[in-house]
Amino acid sequence: MPSKQPPTLGSLAVQVPSLTPHLVHVSPSTCHNLSMFKDLLKEYRRLDDTITMRLNRTNAQFRDRDRAGTSGKGNIQDQACAYVWKELVENWKRRTEMINYCVDIVDQSMEGKRKSLTSEEAGARAERKMQAAMFADEVKRNQVHNELAVEKIIRQRSLDAFQSRCQYFSPPLTDAEARKWWNAVRIQESP
Repeated sequence: MPSKQPPTLGSLAVQVPSLTPHLVHVSPSTCHNLSMFKDLLKEYRRLDDTITMRLNRTNAQFRDRDRAGTSGKGNIQDQACAYVWKELVENWKRRTEMINYCVDIVDQSMEGKRKSLTSEEAGARAERKMQAAMFADEVKRNQVHNELAVEKIIRQRSLDAFQSRCQYFSPPLTDAEARKWWNAVRIQESP
């Protein structure tokens, strides 16, 4: 049915500093089970929900490294901001992949049912059953599509919190992926 390979997603940013992160294999059944889908998103959004605490802890860790003489080059605050930013971007990327994958799965399911309804010449009972299934899929489709809008809001909120603590941070020009996310979220905030 779907030609795309399901994304392998790990809750690395949520379970740091676990040495064996839990990998989640998102499948079409994950996308069709709204409770499972939303629970998985909730887990992945935990980093965004605790952004201020994460910044505090990361700053403390980098200060400790500096005291121990094992810190890298540059300002401790800048190092901590860069570290948290990298976590945020990776987490946003994984969530976006998962949501887009599920959007595709639910859309394909709807299209398949729509085609079978128009081509099937069964009785009225089978037609009503198919329409009920299509209605249920439409509800799933709306829920999954709504998560894209929720993502924009969450990313903006996280960026606002991040920028309040990392006022002078800007992703390095050499990191195209981080710059892409930085620019995408910043464009949303301008009127």
